[in-house]
Amino acid sequence: MRPPLVVGLTGGIASGKTTVANWFAAFGVPVIDADVLAHELVLSGRPAFREVVAAFGEQMINDKGELDRAKMRALVFSHPEQRKQLETILHPRIRDEMRRRIRALAAPYCVLSVPLLLESGQQDLVDRVLVIDVPPQLQVARVQERDGTDRKTIDGILNAQANRAARRTAADDIIDNSGDLAELRAQVMMLHIRYLQLAQTDLPRRTE
Repeated sequence: MRPPLVVGLTGGIASGKTTVANWFAAFGVPVIDADVLAHELVLSGRPAFREVVAAFGEQMINDKGELDRAKMRALVFSHPEQRKQLETILHPRIRDEMRRRIRALAAPYCVLSVPLLLESGQQDLVDRVLVIDVPPQLQVARVQERDGTDRKTIDGILNAQANRAARRTAADDIIDNSGDLAELRAQVMMLHIRYLQLAQTDLPRRTE
């Protein structure tokens, strides 16, 4: 059986990745989310959890015995060397699990949602790169409205991510999420139809 066409969904913080991924899923498309896998990997007691605690200290554990994600995020996005250390622990495990799940699929195409797809050099996992494009000032406003993150943390996250021009250059397809939800959904539907068509062609698959 032909392997699925793999679409790598990426975009900066507050670009709308979750909303877009949910719509693809609503259309019956398998979605593999790197953030969800990362959360599963650092559940209390798992090997990656123990390795993260050993690297960053027990102050990263909350009163429930779980990883304090907010504290960890604030730390790694203000200290690039510690962010790299965390990525060294998690990225190989996430990559292996994504590849395993792709191989298990029986579908025309799937969506691999990876916020740091370009930054981590994982384009080789996908056949097409789909970028959700949002002006930086809109990203900042959405993050502040969504969870009240302070500007210093937001700037740290933005600086750790590829800039807008680099993402657009790397994209095979672009969704403009500067409008309303109806416009966003229409773009997802058009791409869904296009990907179903592409999945029937004899394009080489990078994941074979």
